[in-house]
Amino acid sequence: MKRSLIAVAAFIGIVGLNVAFAADEKMHHESHHHDMSMMDTRTSLELSAEMKQHQLSNMREHVEAIRSIIGFMSENKFEDASKVAHTRLGLTPEMQKMCSMFNNEKFTALGIAFHKSGDDLGDALHTKDVNASLHALDKTMQYCVECHATFRQ
Repeated sequence: MKRSLIAVAAFIGIVGLNVAFAADEKMHHESHHHDMSMMDTRTSLELSAEMKQHQLSNMREHVEAIRSIIGFMSENKFEDASKVAHTRLGLTPEMQKMCSMFNNEKFTALGIAFHKSGDDLGDALHTKDVNASLHALDKTMQYCVECHATFRQ
């Protein structure tokens, strides 16, 4: 039963991320190739081309970390999943510094909350409680969805 629940959660999470990223790409494409009524109304972070690529790389790393966590959960390897959550999603000094580099207080606060939720996820995974872990994963993913709905590069 737990494996089925984890598999369903993993499938929903991966499909949701794919839909979010596809929608983001479509919106980006449409805002460049359609009339002004199709403009993206999210807040621009006004990043340089180099910073855009760096930020995209970080977000892809976050998605890969979540995929890895779900994979470890499906194999009942909660300690490995916990380590990934703490090291790749958690509020490490590097992530704290990176979040503080942006000139948008709401984005910075959202980024820090996301990374703190990564540590909370790691703590929940450490307990090996599937429901608590899925709840924490859901909270982390909510930050991803909120950020992508609010901001654009």
